[in-house]
Amino acid sequence: MAKKNAKPRSESFLVCGLGSLGQQCVVALKQFGVPIWAIEKNNQDSYEVPDLPDLLDQFIIGDCAYAPILDRLDLQTCRSALLLTSTEPVNIETALLIRQRNPQTRLVVRSSKKNLNELLEGQLGNFIAYDPLDLPAQAFALAALGTDTLGFFELEKQWVRVVQLQLGPNHPWLHNFRLRDLQSRARRLLLHQRVMESCPRSFHLWSADGAPQLGDRLIYLELLDNWSLAPTAEKTAKPGRPLSLNQENPWVQRLQVWQKSLGERPIILWAAAILLGLIALGTTVLHFALPGSYGLSAFYRTAILLLGGYGDVFGDLEEAPENAWILQPVALLLTLTGTAFVGILYALLTEKLIASKFQFIRKRLPIPNQNHIIILGLGRVGQRVVKLLKTWKQPAVGITLSGAIDPRVLPDIPVISDGLQESLDRANLTTASSIVVVTDDDLLNLEVALMAERQNPSAHLVIRTGKEGLSQSLMGLLPRAHVLETYRLAAEVFVGAAFGENILHLFRLPGQTVLVTEYQIEPQDTLCGLLLGEVAYGYGVIPILYQAPGQESRLLPSDDLALKAGDRLIILASIDSLKRIEIRDLAPKTWRIRIEKLALAESDFEGANILSRISGCSLQQARQAMANPPQILTTPLYRPQGERLLRALQKIQVKAALIPLGAESQPAEPVP
Repeated sequence: MAKKNAKPRSESFLVCGLGSLGQQCVVALKQFGVPIWAIEKNNQDSYEVPDLPDLLDQFIIGDCAYAPILDRLDLQTCRSALLLTSTEPVNIETALLIRQRNPQTRLVVRSSKKNLNELLEGQLGNFIAYDPLDLPAQAFALAALGTDTLGFFELEKQWVRVVQLQLGPNHPWLHNFRLRDLQSRARRLLLHQRVMESCPRSFHLWSADGAPQLGDRLIYLELLDNWSLAPTAEKTAKPGRPLSLNQENPWVQRLQVWQKSLGERPIILWAAAILLGLIALGTTVLHFALPGSYGLSAFYRTAILLLGGYGDVFGDLEEAPENAWILQPVALLLTLTGTAFVGILYALLTEKLIASKFQFIRKRLPIPNQNHIIILGLGRVGQRVVKLLKTWKQPAVGITLSGAIDPRVLPDIPVISDGLQESLDRANLTTASSIVVVTDDDLLNLEVALMAERQNPSAHLVIRTGKEGLSQSLMGLLPRAHVLETYRLAAEVFVGAAFGENILHLFRLPGQTVLVTEYQIEPQDTLCGLLLGEVAYGYGVIPILYQAPGQESRLLPSDDLALKAGDRLIILASIDSLKRIEIRDLAPKTWRIRIEKLALAESDFEGANILSRISGCSLQQARQAMANPPQILTTPLYRPQGERLLRALQKIQVKAALIPLGAESQPAEPVP
């Protein structure tokens, strides 16, 4: 949920466990200026974060799962508890103790037990759990793809990609395009970097009327085709509906998914159902029509007929039974039909047995010769990276130095488990496009990184580290490498969740981590009542999904939508933007619009509607501004809002201009 204006700032945040993750969470929380308590079982002489105890308002040495330790804190004023020890049972036990003392405290737990986490969320409420080793996996996988794709995630069964593009001499956007022309229902421009300039650290710092130039770097978000992973064709999008690529009949889609998930099971189920029906029919007919056939005897004779034993049932009869006119045709039907369906079941069973035999002797897939991705370290992080790369149809090879792994763990890629140098040679290191090093050993990661840099300096190198100091040293030693600090990435998610947000995904932009964050709007929230344009430009975020109660969701929604209680909103935001939303730190609006002239008298009605819709002012204010121009609309605007408003008025032949706030008597900005 979004934050309430009524929330007292005195509410504290508790961090249990000051390992690498806990320390990074303390640093991130300190940016919000909130009181921080901490519990650590063992007193340490030094921490990875310098002067860490000085960042804390209260520090207790002891076991957080021990009730008297918790009782030393005023948990009634504890807004959120981040339970981050390396022992998951301790985290769960502490969560139960805190919930007994304060039913409202937000519980953010470090845990990899997904099923237990879901059960606890239902029982405890206001509870969320993350595995810190899974969270950064997507950042590692994206970095392995190279410099073009920075983010890749799924929303509402729609793939979304964040792309980085350097404009070459033949790119079509260099000719007769403005930056505003790159915006569409399937694309949003995030950042624009001129040649020889540093990359902006915030969204919306580009001018809509600027022209892209040779060498510029653009970072934008686009919707992709769910099946081909190509950009969505905008012509298939319908206004007012969520953009989707699969335009087939939804019932056909559901049938295809059902068939794919069931495989051969429908055939088996139908055959079994028919056989049961024949058994019931045969048992009933034999019971009444064949002399001496009662109860189990009729059932057994029916089963014999289904297995092809017509002669075994009727061969010992000295004379035809009285009801032979119905008995013998039914018996023949049972024999023929049973033979066919039993044959089907035998065939499927034989196929499964043969397939399972070949599964045991199946060899690993061949190792790619070139343009593949090497993943060294196949623990939980490495396995998650591999699965993402296979989802994105990227050729990959895995290396494990801890002995052979079960072939069923990663059946879709070749896995090498020899010595380090031999494994890298067999994996064709010199021709690989990327090397991802994600073992738990920082020194081993450093060694492999240096070996890879020497043998294949053109490859994309992605390195996992666990300590901030080592990360800084590696970035200086290997400036081209992507050095990702696992716990720093995870800490931003844990801290965002501590303030009540649901963090769906994360990815890296130059110099910052971007969180895909979900809000459920409630009354008195800092977002309630704002236009999406005000949320975007005031807090420096990108709204990417909006859903009103009972309605379909809208991807890349219009700036003109007003947020109400009950709405759902998903945004792209940095940790700094989340902090600004938390304290309602909206950037000031510094522009107004002046209506100069109406070329057509009838434009005043439509013009007033446009003013009200885009600026958020009342319709009465808009009509007053359109009456007897020149008039100035008193409602202040953000510059992107004002520029969009000017273009909309220009289309209905209303001349207007932007005026800096406080400078109404000075010349206005020209109409774009």
